[in-house]
Amino acid sequence: MRVLLTGHQGYLGTVMAPVLEAAGHDVVGLDSGLFADCILGPAPADPRGHRVDLRDVTADHVAGVDAVIHLAALSNDPLGSLAPELTYAINHHASVRLARLARDAGVKRFLYASTCSVYGAAGGDALVGEDAPLRPVTPYAESKVRVEDDLHALADEDFSPVYLRNATAFGHSPRLRADIVLNNLVGHALLTGEVRVLSDGTPWRPLVHAADIARAFTAALTAPRAAVHDRAFNIGSEANNVTVAEIAEQVAEAVPGAKVNITGENGADPRSYRVDFSRFRAAIPGFDCAWTVQRGARELAGAYRAFGLTGKDFDNRFTRLAVLRAASGAGAVDDTLRWRR
Repeated sequence: MRVLLTGHQGYLGTVMAPVLEAAGHDVVGLDSGLFADCILGPAPADPRGHRVDLRDVTADHVAGVDAVIHLAALSNDPLGSLAPELTYAINHHASVRLARLARDAGVKRFLYASTCSVYGAAGGDALVGEDAPLRPVTPYAESKVRVEDDLHALADEDFSPVYLRNATAFGHSPRLRADIVLNNLVGHALLTGEVRVLSDGTPWRPLVHAADIARAFTAALTAPRAAVHDRAFNIGSEANNVTVAEIAEQVAEAVPGAKVNITGENGADPRSYRVDFSRFRAAIPGFDCAWTVQRGARELAGAYRAFGLTGKDFDNRFTRLAVLRAASGAGAVDDTLRWRR
């Protein structure tokens, strides 16, 4: 297929593009480039692509495309809370507009990167499946719920949206993110010798490696229509449903000498949920996640050491909010996060 991959210069897109290409697909990227320079290690070989803000996509960008994989978003809870209007403008309205353009251009399949954060305040000990009530607690998660609803309204015999609700991502990518839980804790452990947890450590988190997300999307791309059409799927593994305290212990094991310090200063996090991932395995026989949290923590520690991660870069160049604040402060982007001409 010819696949339009939005967010191809992001944390997940940089991992996904070569996986799609290895499967034989013709990948065309689309990205604003806001995080294109967040590189740790050798620069990735990006597919050809369009440098365009998601809000400015036109019919020309989806012409001749068989499928769209839509990753592009403001994907950070602190940023969403700081500028919720931009989160809704980009994550919600621009995403639905892209889907309409794709449908009108004859695109058959639209894979949407949603999130398990839609279950937000699920609570309890039961595993949360796709039919559970959605209780988002941040603008980021709320925007994902709204897009799923609107894509459902667009679904028809010729246009198949699929909603892949990713667990919290982890793992090395040539374009690093340091503001997601495992990546963050491993980095601080290496740089400071401390695995510092600000919550009380009790919330449950489902985690999934970036490479497993890439494999899941690649599988969903060519799955039988009846198996995936207009359906939501949790992406991850029950083995990676872990508490924040358990994540901290895995990090300490991967970084010898690091000490766990659960401060509890931020209290209990209302976002606590354990997720059932069996629906996707049933729809895609033979699929399962390959990466554990423990293996991912070791991979991250090795990559950080090998590529000379510094505290300055970790706190600034690889943290989404810091990158955008720096671009804004330098006058490179305007108040809407568009590049200045």
